[in-house]
Amino acid sequence: MSVSRISALGAIALSGALALSACASENNGSAPAAGSTGAAAGSTAAGDCFSGDLKAEGSSAQKNAIDEAIKAYQNACSDANIDYQPTGSGAGIKQFIAKQVDFAGSDSALKTTPKDGKVEADDAKAACGSEAWNIPMVTGPIAIAYNVKGVDKLVLNAEVAAKIFDGKITTWNDPAIAALNKGVTLPSTPIKVFFRSDESGTTENFTKYLKAAAPDAWSYETGKKWTGKGEGKEKSAGVATAVKGQDGGITYVELSYAQQNQLPMAQIDNGSGPVELTADSVGKTVATAKQTGTGNNLALKIDYATKEAGAYPIVLVTYEIVCSKYADAATGKKAKSFLKTFASDAVQKQLQSKGYAPLPAEVATKVQTAVSAIS
Repeated sequence: MSVSRISALGAIALSGALALSACASENNGSAPAAGSTGAAAGSTAAGDCFSGDLKAEGSSAQKNAIDEAIKAYQNACSDANIDYQPTGSGAGIKQFIAKQVDFAGSDSALKTTPKDGKVEADDAKAACGSEAWNIPMVTGPIAIAYNVKGVDKLVLNAEVAAKIFDGKITTWNDPAIAALNKGVTLPSTPIKVFFRSDESGTTENFTKYLKAAAPDAWSYETGKKWTGKGEGKEKSAGVATAVKGQDGGITYVELSYAQQNQLPMAQIDNGSGPVELTADSVGKTVATAKQTGTGNNLALKIDYATKEAGAYPIVLVTYEIVCSKYADAATGKKAKSFLKTFASDAVQKQLQSKGYAPLPAEVATKVQTAVSAIS
């Protein structure tokens, strides 16, 4: 199944969700397809260009995607300097609230409930002096990627996955794994778990899946900071590279990073049989998402515990966290101008080759409306 087919159907499903409810390295250095930057550059009218600096940071999951948008924008607007640092979703939100960056990338929407005595959405609103919006820009599945000699196909369910990532299942031939993989010769190799050491929206989405689908096996709270067992590595590239170099290794990572490192990915049994990570299976889960935000705040809630047959349940949406009205009007114009290019049909189409889902027409309209409303 090609990346583009996965991306396309995921995008269609996200479109339906909104309509009905109305992290290789962090930069793999690959060149854009011939002519792609020029085509995307056409989405930025010369009169919309800004000169000067625009700073952002956050999600490493979207690093390769936002790089494409930056290339496209700067090709049309050579006086613009756009700096995006893939420090992780948690760090990005903290820097946005601290007014150190102009917008943040996050694989989860701003929290509306207290954590450690703070509410992210409230803090972001205070920092902006206006409402802070969650604008979905990139979608993609999270793979459970592994490296076990002789094992090319693996089935896991939420309970077994939770016990692996909690250090309660420690060898690959454990009876619980064997029961899900009849006929597969599993070695006694020790399991080596790698997790994101930085605060990560990918971690949050993965732990939401474990908590929702296996609450008895995963007792920890969900969040951007990992609370299970294993060895920490920074960012998406860090965990993917670690698994590639470790027989017995396993991690959770965005599809594009698993593919770049040629890592096999587990099929997930959500109660209706093993489900491979494919276009159809991703789309079925994303289609169950509900819009929780109102107006131009396009936050979504995903049903990680879905029992729908053929649904792959571990997916994420990357948001751009912005001020609806920036205290500095010039900064608002810069953010709006760049995000118009990021949300454009030309740039979104390019993202398919990077393992991401482009915004379909219906979602693009909502996102473009929200971006155009930034001031």
